[in-house]
Amino acid sequence: MSTAPQPIRVLVVEDDPVAADAHVMYVGRVPGFTAVGKAHTGAEARRVLDRTPVDLLLLDLHLPDVHGLQLARSLRAAGHHTDVIAVTSARDLTVVREGVSLGVVQYVLKPFTFATLRDRLVRYAEFRGAAGEASGQDEVDRALATLRAPGPAALPKGLSGPTLERVTGALRGTEEGLTAAGVAEAVGISRITARRYLEHLVDAGRAGRSPLYGQVGRPELVYRWVREAERGR
Repeated sequence: MSTAPQPIRVLVVEDDPVAADAHVMYVGRVPGFTAVGKAHTGAEARRVLDRTPVDLLLLDLHLPDVHGLQLARSLRAAGHHTDVIAVTSARDLTVVREGVSLGVVQYVLKPFTFATLRDRLVRYAEFRGAAGEASGQDEVDRALATLRAPGPAALPKGLSGPTLERVTGALRGTEEGLTAAGVAEAVGISRITARRYLEHLVDAGRAGRSPLYGQVGRPELVYRWVREAERGR
């Protein structure tokens, strides 16, 4: 009688509590994966790894006490061979190249959706599940190709990466926050389209929203970027 395969155990390492909770939830929604915990600092991640079996780190590269790649390097030196999916808002290809030698098998750029992370996890599971001896170069190439996404990170239908970056930039550029109308004017898109991008950022845990009172009629929503200083509150 065959037994069901053990789920791939994932440790979420993310200093933003809101994002960490969202990532744990995302991992739990992907069949074959289970989140065994979360850590908000590199030191906390090391403590978890010393007492808990972990197959994969979902690792934010910008932690308050250590850079994610420095953490990965120290884990390798200590004998931990856990694979890493790096989570970052940086787009420095030098960092990408450095991560390859440290067990970083995938990169996910913030902000991302559940669909994006699910795609990366499924591809990782397929790569991890490949077994036996390859018959030749083609089979080796196919195994490695499972880790590569076919194109840009998935966004909800109708949203584009360049526009999302402009909306993100507009929101991060103000302390007071912006309404959908304010974002629409700053970016050069319609108010309805701006609201779709803003709601996507809220769903991803990168923005918050609150009603703007003091005006006649239905209160309008104000969106604010979730900043570093607000993390951990």
